[in-house]
Amino acid sequence: MLGFARADDAALVSCLGDPQRTVAAYHALLRRGRPALPAIRAGLRDADPAVREGCCRLLDHLVDTDSMDGLIAMADDPDARVRIAAFHALACDRCKGDSCAPGAGLVLAPALDHLASDPDAHVRATAAELVGKFAHSDARATAALRTSHANDPSPAVRKKAGWFAPGGAIYERTAPRR
Repeated sequence: MLGFARADDAALVSCLGDPQRTVAAYHALLRRGRPALPAIRAGLRDADPAVREGCCRLLDHLVDTDSMDGLIAMADDPDARVRIAAFHALACDRCKGDSCAPGAGLVLAPALDHLASDPDAHVRATAAELVGKFAHSDARATAALRTSHANDPSPAVRKKAGWFAPGGAIYERTAPRR
């Protein structure tokens, strides 16, 4: 940990790909905050999927408008772990609040595509969370969640889609007040 105090941001980002250093590097970058964003954004293009995944996880906490396009592009990464981290970062408001939440125009189409056809069930389940954010305001989201709830081959995806579909627990809990 002592060596990380002097490491530059790019070196820390590369450490995200080292299983022995990833946790310490992640926390060091998180502590550095916004000044580390250029190196984290560059890490989204790293050849190592573990680095790309770590950068997506960091952007869950540190995302800004300049990072949004890169994070959205990670939804189509060839590695399922990276896609999961990207969809989580795009869907999760707990870590960042609504200060930088992307609108449906930017993220709904890729989320719908992955909910319907991603080969990885965990990616589909995480995409359901993002689609679910728009279930009260977009008929495409509602239809996709209902379809996934009824037809997805994975019981876990069907269950999660059901939570976000009309009548589901999360759908009801997040319904706008009248």
